[in-house]
Amino acid sequence: MRALFFGTPSFAVPSLDALCSIAEVVGVVCQPDKPSGRGLTLTPPPVKARALERGIPVVQPTNLRTGEFAEWVRAQRADVAVVVAYGRILPKDVLEAPRMGCVNVHASLLPKYRGAAPITWAVVNGETESGVTLMLLDEGMDTGGTIQFFKTPVGNSETSGELSERLAVIGADAVHTTLADFVAGRCAVTPQDNAAATMAPMLTKEDGRIDFSKSAEAVHNHVRGMNPWPCATARLNGKTVKIHRAQIASGNGAPGEVILADKGHLRVACGSSAIELETVQLEGKKPMRGVDWVIGRGVAVGDRFE
Repeated sequence: MRALFFGTPSFAVPSLDALCSIAEVVGVVCQPDKPSGRGLTLTPPPVKARALERGIPVVQPTNLRTGEFAEWVRAQRADVAVVVAYGRILPKDVLEAPRMGCVNVHASLLPKYRGAAPITWAVVNGETESGVTLMLLDEGMDTGGTIQFFKTPVGNSETSGELSERLAVIGADAVHTTLADFVAGRCAVTPQDNAAATMAPMLTKEDGRIDFSKSAEAVHNHVRGMNPWPCATARLNGKTVKIHRAQIASGNGAPGEVILADKGHLRVACGSSAIELETVQLEGKKPMRGVDWVIGRGVAVGDRFE
């Protein structure tokens, strides 16, 4: 089986490794290198780094719609292309270039959470189950037919980052156990129920802002959903505070009001009940325990987050 691989971030690396174990990977396609760090050094994406370690040719097109890229894909004579968090929608001529099309490893149970950030929005919305869908790509946004689902429960305190690490492994297992059967024609492709679809749009920093007027459960889900990026944030005394970890707690007060601040607790009222701030980060500082912020007299009972 000859295969191409489209992917960019670290989430896609396990799937690339899995594909290499069952197929001849004749090429890897990823996004261009980007400046990174304080020195803005041009840095290759994780998938490119792994592909080069394996000696696989890498291409990083900036325009997929010139026709030249589709011609290159056809020239690889691939049976299938596997797409994992590549980051761009593939045009029709590229989708049709491999013999069996392009199979996507999508980190949600479709048709729920189509789009760029399915893991984050599933956690923010308090989903108790997530997983990976192996699907055949079409020209829409994650609208193609599904091949197989791989489900997993979501922990009550699990962050998006933690769930992402698990789903990356589940996605790799999906490639390893199912792709060859699909290429051999032994898998049915089932159309999605578009009426049941929900979206998971790309994240911005503004999405991190906490609304303390919501329930403690909703705030808790928001904090763990926005971890690690863009991170949940709140404003206190004109400065932005990042909230990395929190737990649901008891207590009442005006939304955003600090109702308990001592050596053992930093508790903030929500629209219903309260939230315990376990790990926070002040502007220009490293993350620290919420109670250490209290001990350092940076926050006190009666303070109120905007």
